Amino acid sequence: MQGRYNDLNNYLRSLFGERVQKITVDAGLTCPNRDGSRGTGGCIYCNPQGSGTGLSTQGIPIARQIESAKKGVGQRYKAKKFLAYFQSFTNTYAPVERLKEMYDEAFSVEGVVGLSIGTRPDCVDQEKIDLIAGYAEKHLIWMEYGLQSVHDSTLEIINRGHDYETFVKAVEMTKNRGIKICCHIILGLPGETRGMMLESARKIASLGIDGVKLHLLYVVKGTALDEMYKKGDYTCMSRDEYSELACDFLELLPPEMIIHRITADPHPDELVAPMWTLDKTPNRQAVIKLLEKRDTWQGRLYEPCSG
Repeated sequence: MQGRYNDLNNYLRSLFGERVQKITVDAGLTCPNRDGSRGTGGCIYCNPQGSGTGLSTQGIPIARQIESAKKGVGQRYKAKKFLAYFQSFTNTYAPVERLKEMYDEAFSVEGVVGLSIGTRPDCVDQEKIDLIAGYAEKHLIWMEYGLQSVHDSTLEIINRGHDYETFVKAVEMTKNRGIKICCHIILGLPGETRGMMLESARKIASLGIDGVKLHLLYVVKGTALDEMYKKGDYTCMSRDEYSELACDFLELLPPEMIIHRITADPHPDELVAPMWTLDKTPNRQAVIKLLEKRDTWQGRLYEPCSG
């Protein structure tokens, strides 16, 4: 671990010996929490367009999306190797044949050395894991499972459409197949106390997963959370509050766990609040400076037998 926490960029550099840059891919899939399979309306914080680029709706194929992005990030970061990040909506929510086409197309682009597959834990099965494990024999594959909280009461409030046990079952199905597992957690969800959020840290620390991505809950226009915010039923965290919680959270994680993100990354034209989340670099630095001020680090309070 370099620095105060084990960040993704250093991990990738240690594997490949050079900068590896993530490229966001929109495969044009949807979500079972929107189409009626699990629910409708999606999670309270998610807009109808999902978190991706929308390029699929413009008819732009996956390979062309990657090739176009390569030019920009390749020049900016001097990167020659890339991870294709299937981000928008649920990227295992399709027949296996369609998933194979998507992933094969991404690997057809020169310089793509791996995939990050954003999905829900209720959208994997043995056949899909078998497919993805095949890629993991030669490539770096991250399965990014959206969990957000280990508390079923919170998952119900945010209209997540699955429970914590579903996540645990997906993790067990994915482990020991050569696939890296990343868990998404949101800090600041409605009704969650500091103790509840730190319980999420302790529980995911006990599952033997490889990475975590921390988000701050922010308000996006046109969402159910936006309505709650306008009515005064939800209050956003301040930067200081978030930094304190992020530091507390990191202390409880295994020191070898890869931290994919410690800040939010909202679209400026969609954001309602808090506006400080747009300052990505200062927000990240606020967490690092607080870790330094407290003279603490990822894993300092980790207990291997917890949970």
